[in-house]
Amino acid sequence: MNHFIKNISILFLVLNFSFANGQITHGVILFERKTNLLKKYKTPESQRWLRGEKMKVDRFNLHFSPEKSVFLPVESAVPSKADWATSKNTVIQDFENDQRVSIYNLFGDRKTVKDELIKRTWKITERKRNIAGYSCRRAIWPKNDSTRIYAWYTDQIIASTGPETFNGLPGTILGLATEDGGVVYFAKIVNEKYQNIDEITSDIKIKKTYTELELKTELKLKAKSNPWMGRIIGYLFEW
Repeated sequence: MNHFIKNISILFLVLNFSFANGQITHGVILFERKTNLLKKYKTPESQRWLRGEKMKVDRFNLHFSPEKSVFLPVESAVPSKADWATSKNTVIQDFENDQRVSIYNLFGDRKTVKDELIKRTWKITERKRNIAGYSCRRAIWPKNDSTRIYAWYTDQIIASTGPETFNGLPGTILGLATEDGGVVYFAKIVNEKYQNIDEITSDIKIKKTYTELELKTELKLKAKSNPWMGRIIGYLFEW
C-alpha cells in the first residue's frame, strides 16, 4: 500500500511539473528509420545480396525520462529479404551516471558495450521544422572531415536524448539524418506517460560486456581473415 501511494505521489508531481512548464518529462516515442540500401552498399557484389531491395524501413521505441532512456527495436511482422542489411541496436543511456549500454546484434551473436556516454560537439542553427507535432530546431554534428549529421530537437521534451547513442542537446531529438540522406530517423508518435525505465530494461539479459575499444579491437582481429567483417565494424558503430 505504501509503495502504491509513493508511486501515485511521484506521478502527481511529474504531471504537475509537466503541465506547469508546458514540457514533457516522461514518455515513449515511436521512430521510423529509412535506410537507402543502394547508398549504404555501393559495390555490385553487395547490391546483388540485396535481391532488389532499395529501401529498408525499421521501427524503434525510445522510452525516456530526465535521468535515463532506452532505445528498443520494434520487431516487424513483415519479414524482409534484406533484414541483415541494417542494424537494430538496443541502447540504454544513464545520464545521471554518465553511462551507456549498447547491445549489438552481429549475425545472431549479441555483443554488449558498457561505456561512457558519447559526447558530441553540436552547432545549433536557426533552422526549424515541425516533427510529430513539435517545433524542432536543427543542430549539426561534424562526424568527420567528410560527413555531417543533422539532428532536429525540441525543447518541449526536456530529456536530452535521441535515437541510438545520441544526446547532448537542450531537448529530445525527433529527427536525425546523415548528410547524404542515406539514413533518416523521424519520430512518428510521441506519447506522454510516466514510466520507470529500470522496469522496462529489467528483462534485458546482459552477460559479458566490453568497452567500445575492446569490442572494436576484437572485431578488427577477426576482420584480418574476413574483409567483409571490416565493413561491418563501420556499420556497427556508425552512430
